[in-house]
Amino acid sequence: MSDLDLSTRLRSFDYPAWRARMEATNGCAHPVRLRGSSTITTNDGTVLAQRSGEVWAPCGNRRETVCPACSDRYAADAFHLIRAGLAGKERGIPASVTDRPRAFLTLTAPSFGPVHTRRLTTRGKVIPCSCGEHHREPDPRLGGAIDHDTYDYTGAILWQAHAGKLWHRFTITLRRALAARLGISGRQFGKVARLSYAKVAEYQRRGLVHFHAAIRIDGPDGPADPPPVGLTAETLHDAVREAAAATVLDVARPDGTTLALRWGAQLDLREITPTAHDAVTDEHGEITDSRLAGYIAKYATKGTGKTDGHPDRPIRSLAHLEQLDLAEHHRRLIETAWHLGGLPQYAELNLRKWAHMLGFRGHFLTKSRAYSTTFRIIRGERRAYRLTEQLAELGHPADQPVIVVNTWALVGIGHHTDADRELAIAHAERIRDDRRATRRTT
Repeated sequence: MSDLDLSTRLRSFDYPAWRARMEATNGCAHPVRLRGSSTITTNDGTVLAQRSGEVWAPCGNRRETVCPACSDRYAADAFHLIRAGLAGKERGIPASVTDRPRAFLTLTAPSFGPVHTRRLTTRGKVIPCSCGEHHREPDPRLGGAIDHDTYDYTGAILWQAHAGKLWHRFTITLRRALAARLGISGRQFGKVARLSYAKVAEYQRRGLVHFHAAIRIDGPDGPADPPPVGLTAETLHDAVREAAAATVLDVARPDGTTLALRWGAQLDLREITPTAHDAVTDEHGEITDSRLAGYIAKYATKGTGKTDGHPDRPIRSLAHLEQLDLAEHHRRLIETAWHLGGLPQYAELNLRKWAHMLGFRGHFLTKSRAYSTTFRIIRGERRAYRLTEQLAELGHPADQPVIVVNTWALVGIGHHTDADRELAIAHAERIRDDRRATRRTT
């Protein structure tokens, strides 16, 4: 966007109206444009407020590369959702959850072939990659296959497409492992304890996801119910390691042979402590619950790990890839997902729809039912708060019922010009900078 474009936009006759709509969405990069009317009346028919014309709503996309403003809001909601289950004292979760057996777990994908890596020794010296080179941090080859022709792209996509199901199988195995330590059957576990968790998926450089999860053991009735005496943090850690090693999911390759899907050899498991430190981990490598919520929530807004030139939305054909500046490794992952998506035996995986996400079909943030609150409740509270503010401005008591009638029709999605979009993104960035500055001074 040139200075001339900016100057012209600022002097345009419709700039004040555009700016008001843009600020109402906090600088959404792809606003949903609606036209219609809204009326707020009391039960006796008295009109408190009425508006008509065009309004904008945020797009709600969680990925920072698509919409910085909406991803920032998503991360804030995710923070409160996860923190409620870690620290309690809010949204119906008791503070006693900090005394439960808890663990922070990272499960990775297995290897499907050597990739370019950059590792450091304890003294900061770069360890040579398997290819023999000493890669620098900006090297675009990092995470990509060393030999594209021998890398198991089919296996990688099938693992990615079944990662959510593999996690589900892991939780079943973990419940059985915990039940065995109590001397009961897996079916009886739910009568004496409950496994609660919140997990988020993050893409590694090689294009495969790994899962970060906060795990907690409650009593059978949920957060307010203490777990059985026989389950401790040490017991939970042992059971997690056992379940991670034992979890396996068999799927068929295109040629009919069996592919056993497992977790990778790298497993990071740490205890969650209730202390409030400024760092994510303390001197013992334990994760503090005061920072863990933000640590997990930030991953929920990330993309595939290769943002430059990578498609943010579903592709329509492989010809679409010719117009994109993609790393060869990610290009082959997308092509493999597309080809597998065209085979009848993988129709239910809907891989062509998720080819731009490298075959991963799951939600990026999921939780068990009793872990904490929900996104719907958090967003409902925000809407109720704004309505209360609006009623206060109208001089109507917040505890008195009103009738809200909305009649809106979709006009379009996104800004009309690149200049408008850049101005909106800049506004969202200013909001984020102001928020960070406020946090540093408090």
